[in-house]
Amino acid sequence: MTVKLILRGQEYEVRPGMTLLSSLEKIAVLPESVLATRAGEMILEDEILKDGDVINLIAVISGG
Repeated sequence: MTVKLILRGQEYEVRPGMTLLSSLEKIAVLPESVLATRAGEMILEDEILKDGDVINLIAVISGG
């Protein structure tokens, strides 16, 4: 039972039942530095991740 988080081609596995926010903290990714999508739809930090989910994390580039 796992959830996959994919960031820049790197895969991370976390337990289902966690929120997106807690899973990002677990893999040491700042929530404000990424947008998360599941099946092409953006999801929010309080979303509960389910077994088998594949979450794509898109790095947000900020600057001036």
